Amino acid sequence: MGKSTTMFFLLRKRRQSYARITRKLDINMRARLTRALLWLLGLSGAHVAVMLAFEGLGFGDAVWLTLTTLTTVGYGDFSASTVVGRFATTFLLYFAGITLLAQLASDYIDYRLKQKEYMIKGLWRWRMKDHVLIINSPLNNPAVYFQRLVSQFRATKAFADTPILVLTDAFPDGLPSRLREMGVVHYHGESTDRGAVEAVSPEHARAIIVLSRDEHSRISDSVTLDVLLQIRNRCGDRMPYTVAECVDEDNRQRTEAAGANTTLRPIRAYPEILVRSLVAPGAEKILENLFTHHDDHAMRFDVTVKDTVWADAACKLIKAGHGTLMAYVTDNGEVECHPAPDHRFDASALILMVREEAIPTEQDLKHCLQT
Repeated sequence: MGKSTTMFFLLRKRRQSYARITRKLDINMRARLTRALLWLLGLSGAHVAVMLAFEGLGFGDAVWLTLTTLTTVGYGDFSASTVVGRFATTFLLYFAGITLLAQLASDYIDYRLKQKEYMIKGLWRWRMKDHVLIINSPLNNPAVYFQRLVSQFRATKAFADTPILVLTDAFPDGLPSRLREMGVVHYHGESTDRGAVEAVSPEHARAIIVLSRDEHSRISDSVTLDVLLQIRNRCGDRMPYTVAECVDEDNRQRTEAAGANTTLRPIRAYPEILVRSLVAPGAEKILENLFTHHDDHAMRFDVTVKDTVWADAACKLIKAGHGTLMAYVTDNGEVECHPAPDHRFDASALILMVREEAIPTEQDLKHCLQT
């Protein structure tokens, strides 16, 4: 086992140990608060009982006196006059109750501060529903990537207000403030950790995105498959719509068999494709093909066009089987994409989506448009 691999497992074990200690401290703090509150209620109840038995107060007045004394407000409208009543007030409230109330308030403030720290550092279980769950993060520049990805979600009507939860180990000190302002929270953990996957509630998610840890390594596909199997085991037949990145083309079928509705090659420069795969399933295939030189892809043809209607040119090219007209290049070199059907244009070149097995020549296009 190499030195780097050993260090990886040591760091992983340390993070898991820290997470267990954190959860234990959180449980202990809540138990401490609960015990203090129960003791305070018991002392208050005992004082109320003494006021009823020895001071002749009604229940409402006894409770009122207990509260005003315990909180040190002391209106003076009621007070203990008997020896037993004064003794009970002194020991039950002055010595024990007020001290316990101050300790309870201090512990509660500490608990809230610790809770906020857990949230920032990704140690808090959010228990979300109907959220977008993103699992893993890019190897390089994860903060920049997530900002672009989330901005695309926020610009889409269907996901503009949807909570976004990220399961990642990339931000041990907390998410960048920009991401938090965009309504993103995270859980710090590894996707191979079952406890971490359970903590992000995949069964309640609206949609799930499983990113490749390293877009250049086929080993990432093994991690992705493991995550998908964990999700499917938790969700069963009610698995949310899931998009998974796949580095090796040969693993696409395995990824889909594991539960992914859509598989994509990792394209870090364009996280928009992931959003389109959720908003318009199937559109990602078209966008993905734009980045390849096989299957359907875009090509430029230096064909001069004069005073032509866009819809007429597009229909002629499609009927002739030459491809789908996507854009044209003006005489000034500017690219105009998908104008209105009745748009009349001049062009020095055309850009078409063509099939690999049926790529036309420039002469084919000239002849088609002139007929």
